[in-house]
Amino acid sequence: MRHELDIADVEARTKIRAKYLRALENEEFAVLPGPTTVRSFIRTYAELLGLDPHPLVETYRGQHEDREDAEIQPVAAPAARGGERRERRERRERRPSPPPRSGGRGPSPLMLIGGTVVAVLVLLAVIGMVGGEEDPGQEKSSNEGQTTQRTQAQKPKPKRRKRKAAAKQASLGIEPTVPTYVCVDTGPDTEIVFEGTLDEARKFKGKRVRLNLGKTSVELTANGKKVPLEPSPTPVGYDVTPTKVQPLDAGQRPCA
Repeated sequence: MRHELDIADVEARTKIRAKYLRALENEEFAVLPGPTTVRSFIRTYAELLGLDPHPLVETYRGQHEDREDAEIQPVAAPAARGGERRERRERRERRPSPPPRSGGRGPSPLMLIGGTVVAVLVLLAVIGMVGGEEDPGQEKSSNEGQTTQRTQAQKPKPKRRKRKAAAKQASLGIEPTVPTYVCVDTGPDTEIVFEGTLDEARKFKGKRVRLNLGKTSVELTANGKKVPLEPSPTPVGYDVTPTKVQPLDAGQRPCA
């Protein structure tokens, strides 16, 4: 009332339902979920009102929790149970004892356990012996495979024949029998390599060699092979590359 708050305002600020707030104010703690929840609600409500929650919680514990614990104490078991014990003992004594087994005492539990352990150990040993044996056929197959691999590894690898690298340049040899006009270039629209009268053997090389002869009174070799020529005053021309030799028409020859 001093803070001018109503239950709705407290409910909105503390998030505690209004019926629980009223129960706190009226000390109707049985309506609340339990002692732990009651203590939590008391602290929250007290802090909102600016009160010290500690004495309020202790008052609740002293006045209500102790009384509830006393009300819920379990009923003590009967102190005297001697009559029941005597009755059970007398029933056991009245039971007829079992007849003795023929052949003397039976095996003790320790002997049964020991026999079981020995049987398990023997079984494991047998399994290990059977599992450790290798199949002779499999071993033989493995040895044969290793021998084959060693034999194959020892065989010398066949030498691969090295392919003769194709000539990267064309070669042209000219040996005139009489002084002969010669013109040589390395392709259309290229500079002239040689132009003039040749009276001694001469060799030309290049990616491409073109030749114009004033007459065929020469011995001509292209890429190491002799080019058949019949002596004649007629001019001839050739285009020589690393792979082929072909004649040139009059208008395609160098210096034409």
